[in-house]
Amino acid sequence: MSRRLEIHATPMEGLAVLERQPLGDGRGMLERLFCGEELAGLLGHGAVQVNRTVTASAGTVRGMHFQRAPHGEDKVIACIRGEVFDVAVDLRRGSPTFLRWHGEVLSPGNRRSMLVPRGFAHGFQALADGSEMVYVHTAPYRADAEGGLDATDPLLGIAWPLPVRERSARDASHPPIGDGFEGLDP
Repeated sequence: MSRRLEIHATPMEGLAVLERQPLGDGRGMLERLFCGEELAGLLGHGAVQVNRTVTASAGTVRGMHFQRAPHGEDKVIACIRGEVFDVAVDLRRGSPTFLRWHGEVLSPGNRRSMLVPRGFAHGFQALADGSEMVYVHTAPYRADAEGGLDATDPLLGIAWPLPVRERSARDASHPPIGDGFEGLDP
C-alpha cells in the first residue's frame, strides 16, 4: 500500500500530526485528507460525520470543545484555506499529560492535519481571515454529551499566537477549570 499520510507522534499519547503526501502532475494534485486504513490503529471507530467551518476573522478562537463518554470521538482536522493554530488539551483522567496542551499550525501549504483522540478538548485560532477547516469525526455530535473549557483559562496557559479577538457567547461562558476538575474517563 502506498501511504498518503505520514504520521508523527506528539508528546501526548494518541495525539498525532499527519502530513499529507500529495500526488501531482501538470493538471494539479490529489491529496488524501482521511484514510481509515492508514489510521486504523489510531482511531476507535470509522468516520461517521464530516463537518466544515469557515472563520471570518483572524484572531477568532473556537473551542475548547469535547464530548463526554460514552459519546467520545476521535477527530481528524485539516485546514483547507487560510491558516490556523490548532490546539488539543489532554483531559484524560490519570494521564501523565493531564491538562497539558499541544498546538500546531495547520494550513494548505504545510499539508498538516491533527488527529485528536477521545478524551481531549479541541479548539483553534484563525491566523488568517476566511480560514476553512474540515473535520472527520468517529462519532456523531451529541448536545447532551458536550463540554467545554475556557480557551483563555490561565491554568491551561495556551499561548495563542494572536490576541484573542472574538469568541462565541457559548465559548466565552465556559468556566475556568477549578481544583475539583477530575478529567474525563479515557
